[in-house]
Amino acid sequence: MILKNTSKTLGPIETNIVARLTYEKKLIVTAEDLDQLFKLAPEDRKQVVFRLKRKKILNPIKRGVYAFSPLEAGPEGTGIDELLIPPLFFPKKNYYVGYSTMFNYYGFSEQLFQTVYVLNTTLRMERIICGISYKFIRIPESRIYGQEIIKVKNTDALVSSKERTLIDLLYFNKPVGGIDSAVQIFKQVVEEKKCDVKKLIQCAARFPNITTRKRIGLILDDLRIAETTLSPLIKSVAKTALSSLTGSRKGTLNKKWRVIVNDPQK
Repeated sequence: MILKNTSKTLGPIETNIVARLTYEKKLIVTAEDLDQLFKLAPEDRKQVVFRLKRKKILNPIKRGVYAFSPLEAGPEGTGIDELLIPPLFFPKKNYYVGYSTMFNYYGFSEQLFQTVYVLNTTLRMERIICGISYKFIRIPESRIYGQEIIKVKNTDALVSSKERTLIDLLYFNKPVGGIDSAVQIFKQVVEEKKCDVKKLIQCAARFPNITTRKRIGLILDDLRIAETTLSPLIKSVAKTALSSLTGSRKGTLNKKWRVIVNDPQK
């Protein structure tokens, strides 16, 4: 629904565009959408987009893609779900939203984190998009697994599964206060049966960081997970070099996990 004073703030073409996009409940608009819906010449479209951006009705996401904010949203515009942005950058689905964004989503932390982490195989950048802070982290293709689809406004968004998020929690632990805190969260989730342990072990066995795999093995051993269940993870470290969780070579040798145990929190 267009406000009565629209004609005082928008020209006839802009009014028509805003009315149509509002009626169709558009959240994301592309240059191609504008060309097809309104039959604009390229130069006319550029001018209209410029004016609508200046009035905060269109907010840039990337080149030729905009978030649409209807007039009734007010001068500050309307917000957009943070998970709608990443799919626009990765049509090949070579990404997932993870790290601290998902720590909060799954209830591993009550802290509200300000940055949305997008792990992917092609982009490395930090950018504010529609008022939201994004950090795109490029990782090897071997680390793109353990994803789940969340439906957001009829859009598929790829995020890390609960089990994959637990593994990332140990690997990227600074947001929750360091490794000791991360280990306690990990243990609590497993002990309270709030994750699929078999799925967790399968995910952990594929994780490229060997130290993280060994740490998970020690934790699950401590929680008395059956050795038959742990088998995929045990096999994944069987032929690895002897390592330490803290860098110190002093401690007790754990032959099963090929690690010197010198961390009281494991």
